[in-house]
Amino acid sequence: MELAMTAEELKASDVGLEFLTGELKGAHDPSGIVFTVLAAMSGMEREYIRDRTLEGRESARKRGKTIGGAGVTDESMLSIALHLRDQEMSLRDIAKRLVITTGTKKGQHPSPATVMRMLREHDHQAATAARTCSPRYFADGV
Repeated sequence: MELAMTAEELKASDVGLEFLTGELKGAHDPSGIVFTVLAAMSGMEREYIRDRTLEGRESARKRGKTIGGAGVTDESMLSIALHLRDQEMSLRDIAKRLVITTGTKKGQHPSPATVMRMLREHDHQAATAARTCSPRYFADGV
């Protein structure tokens, strides 16, 4: 249904599908069968790639592999970042004050995204620890 609506919007806007080479060479109506089939195949391909990527990541996790680059954060960097966050500094400003101490990026500053991820992971771990160690759980007989 959504595809049909999109095709109608394209047709109303006078947008078409044109192949410059190949067996389907020429202009095609966006509400026509060629457009519909190609759009459906594109969606299926996107879902297939997504599923395979997720399967690969899960397989890597099970084998103990980490996804992404090498970790550049450590406990001292986290401690400084927490202190700076308490002073209400922005992630960008915090990242400028931190320095990577190991690896190929030694001496460089972490990205604001790395700082955000480090702080988010810390907050998540702290929240999980607080829930599991809360006296309220023990008072309820759990």
